[in-house]
Amino acid sequence: MVKYLLKKSYQLKDLKEIEFKDLWGDRGVFTTMWIFKNPSKILFFKEHINNLIKSAKAFSISKSSLRSDILRLIKNNINSKVRYNHLLRVAVNKSILSISLRKRIKPKLNFDLKLVKLKRQKPEFKNLKYKEIIKHLSKLDNSKSDIGLCSNKKIFETGTSNLLFVKDDKFFSPIDKFYKGITYKFFKSKIKKIKRKDIFVNNLKEFDEIILIGSGKGVASVKTISQLGWKRKSLKYYNILSKYYKSAVTNCKIYR
Repeated sequence: MVKYLLKKSYQLKDLKEIEFKDLWGDRGVFTTMWIFKNPSKILFFKEHINNLIKSAKAFSISKSSLRSDILRLIKNNINSKVRYNHLLRVAVNKSILSISLRKRIKPKLNFDLKLVKLKRQKPEFKNLKYKEIIKHLSKLDNSKSDIGLCSNKKIFETGTSNLLFVKDDKFFSPIDKFYKGITYKFFKSKIKKIKRKDIFVNNLKEFDEIILIGSGKGVASVKTISQLGWKRKSLKYYNILSKYYKSAVTNCKIYR
């Protein structure tokens, strides 16, 4: 059961507050951002909002003031007296806009990836068809485990994050059919060379490192995939990516 610091829903047409609905399973989109410190900072805030608006249009969620409405509701609900380390989620469908805050859980180094046969619906968008993923995640300690989404003998992403695979000092990621998150795009701009290839489950033992990247976990190194007997061989590139990420955190501007 998710414990919320804040959970509110509003009618999209007039922003009248209504009973909270998380909107999971609805036709709509969402974004999850890391809000931290006091005064508050929101990492990659502009990128998250831009992507949410773009995705909403793709789902025919159209309101000329949608961007300003979202910004207004976030501003109205951020408490200037609170020192945050939370995940701020904004979700929207054709009639409701919901925002929520939950504690951000720091991943541990003894992190295990559990492979499940599950495919994200319309992975090109951060859409709300997440109930099966949430069902799996609810059974795990999210500080030390996540699910790897697999189909057609390939792995694409996790329930919460993108995946980068390292072999012989080279980065790899799946070719397609996965959601390219804001954090993934940040690292792509830093790494420059990420080779796209099909990542077959049977070939995972070839990789030296498997790294999760996303708003919820930041940067996390997979230690084991118990089902395959895979074990991490190095933390070299996890440490390099962590430095890039820490730099972005340090340079993040105060949310206003």
